[in-house]
Order: sequence, then C-alpha cells, then structure tokens
Amino acid sequence: MKVRVDRELCQAHGQCNLVSDELFPLDQEGYSAIESDGKEVPAGEEDIAEEGIYNCPAGALVIEK
Repeated sequence: MKVRVDRELCQAHGQCNLVSDELFPLDQEGYSAIESDGKEVPAGEEDIAEEGIYNCPAGALVIEK
C-alpha cells in the first residue's frame, strides 16, 4: 500500500502531517514532500494513512493498493 499526492491539488493545509509527520512529510513551504512515486505505508499503519488522507481538505492524497 502506498500514499500518493497530487501536487496540483495540495494547498499546504498540513492536516495530514498533524496525523503523522512520518507518513506525510512536508517541505519547507508546508506542501507535501511525498516523492512522486509515492510513500510506502508500513504494515500496521494503514488506519493512520487513511486518517491522514481523510483529513486533507483539498483531496490531494490517495491510497494505492
């Protein structure tokens, strides 16, 4: 399972990062720093990933299974 970000939709609200700064790193300007090929979600952290995605008001994050 991976988390991906649509950089055109990200508005730097940072709500995902409040859920988990490990899964949802931010750059210096507050935008998602997830690499273009996505970020692997460690086993057992699927619920945290889903919560971070749910909290994105811009809908910029998706789960790829």
